[in-house]
Amino acid sequence: MEQHQEELATIESLDSGAVYTLALKTHIGMSIQTFRYFAGWCDKIEGSTIPINQARPNRNITFTRREPIGVCAIVIPWNYPLMMLAWKTAACLAAGNTVVLKPAQVTPLTALKFAELAARAGFPKGVINILPGSGALVGQRMSDHPDVRKLGFTGSTEIGKHIMKRSKNLLTKHAEKYKRFIETLTNHHFKL
Repeated sequence: MEQHQEELATIESLDSGAVYTLALKTHIGMSIQTFRYFAGWCDKIEGSTIPINQARPNRNITFTRREPIGVCAIVIPWNYPLMMLAWKTAACLAAGNTVVLKPAQVTPLTALKFAELAARAGFPKGVINILPGSGALVGQRMSDHPDVRKLGFTGSTEIGKHIMKRSKNLLTKHAEKYKRFIETLTNHHFKL
């Protein structure tokens, strides 16, 4: 991104109507800083062993394990398209997830350029996916897809309510799955 700042600023100006100097210094500059910040977290996200009360020595262990959740679907609005992409995508990637991003239908250009730059930088195929198109079609398919484990949406309240209503079945399905998993764990006694 740093090597293509001027090109990105031009695209951002054409895409969203931002003044070129503002796009260059703010939109592009802050996006680069966001990716640098989250890149610093890649080797710092780890699990830990937690001491527990009333533990029997050598018989109990409690630990956290931080691991990727999988596919993150992200829907971003028309304003500040590259900064919104950076704010939503950088954290997902730093945590080891894949991203499917739907830019606003009227401002897809910087997201598409970002995907091109990511591929040139060596990101494997399928890690960063950009799906331009209408929210009614692409956004809806993303929110309904069973492989999507996290959905990030920035947009109107009306559309947010619609997404939550449509996602209710998917959320309920996952909640039931995890409820059964937790019940199974609590009904068994583990010995080390």
